[in-house]
Amino acid sequence: MSNVFSSRNYRLVFFGALVSELGALLYSFAVSFYILEISNNNAFLQGLYLALCGATLLLFTPIGGVFGDRFNKAKIMFTCDYMKGSLIIIATILMMLFRSNTAHLIILFAIGIVGNGVSGIFNPASGALLPHIVPEDKLQQANSYFAIKSSAEGILGIILAGILYTMLPIQVLFLIVGVCFILSGISEMFIKYDFVKSDDKMTVKLALSDMKEGFTYLTSRKAILALVLAILFINFFFAPITSNFLPYFVKTDVANAPTYLFKSFIKPEMWISIFSVLMGLTSLVASFILSGQKQEDKCGRKVAKRLFIEALLIVGLTISYIIFVAGGKSLNAFLIILSLGILVVGFLLSFINIPISTVLMRVVDKDKLSKVTSILGILSQGLIPIASVIAGAILQGLGSSFLLGFCSAGFLITSIVLMGNKKVSEI
Repeated sequence: MSNVFSSRNYRLVFFGALVSELGALLYSFAVSFYILEISNNNAFLQGLYLALCGATLLLFTPIGGVFGDRFNKAKIMFTCDYMKGSLIIIATILMMLFRSNTAHLIILFAIGIVGNGVSGIFNPASGALLPHIVPEDKLQQANSYFAIKSSAEGILGIILAGILYTMLPIQVLFLIVGVCFILSGISEMFIKYDFVKSDDKMTVKLALSDMKEGFTYLTSRKAILALVLAILFINFFFAPITSNFLPYFVKTDVANAPTYLFKSFIKPEMWISIFSVLMGLTSLVASFILSGQKQEDKCGRKVAKRLFIEALLIVGLTISYIIFVAGGKSLNAFLIILSLGILVVGFLLSFINIPISTVLMRVVDKDKLSKVTSILGILSQGLIPIASVIAGAILQGLGSSFLLGFCSAGFLITSIVLMGNKKVSEI
């Protein structure tokens, strides 16, 4: 059986994504901690940043879906990567010129908003490119290798991010990120596929018509819509755990503890790297398993069961935090339990995300895939900006126990509803 890496186009997409996603990982890691650092651990401000960036991404994603189905996807990708790289380099220069914490916050918010607008254009084109350059029977393998790449970045990239954040000035780290995006754009310039240019001139009316067409197509596929709506609410309850809780937990519970696991040689911020490495390891194993398995025609029921198992795990971690950290029993015990839980989460995520991505690429018409991908992105990510603000407010006002309780209860209820939906068995 031939390997998907025999395709030159796939290699260019893969290695371009490897470099740009490494840059994005370094940037998101640095920004999360840097905002807390220069704002005296203001969790609400961090949540507001995440919310504004997420809202901008959602606003521009449907536009990206229209562009992705009407213009050359590879050209959209390298243009956007050049823009993101240039924006971050400009931000770096501005931060060197204006050194106050207030100025840095303004620059980070501005670049975060504009950069996520560019990502909204980039993502639908990127998400719809694989079916154009990879045979249908190789899509699961192609998606699995991308998941392996992401897992490896979660292991090595986060370690690198933690080391660079503690060793380098923030401006130097941002400069590295900007260069990563520029290098990715260079790789994507050489991607070639059979692209048929539309004769219709792009207008606002035509763009709105395309968006409507994508919504109509999606609503006609009830099984896909049911799954995506469930994932929307699951993301709402799960995203604050990784985006809000973990950095706050590290900066408060771990950093302020008189002692913690491996304190003699691990700084508090490095625990975020450890968590990401653990998740990356099991995601890597799961992705390798899936890369050698035959594609399934339907995955909806299995995905629903795996999400339910993950919900039970989150409930267990919440109870553990309340007992061991909030209750003052043992921070180290919770660190161990959390690490073991993250190992399981990483394994489950690959067995959830890869089958869903593969099935969608197979069942959605290629000429509508960018529009549908953009709509799915909006639906699945739509509540995350709101969740970020709510989570920040809960952390600031009520603390971590309330946030975890809120998230785990919502996750569990949503997964139970999905398990009872008969439509998911159709995909």
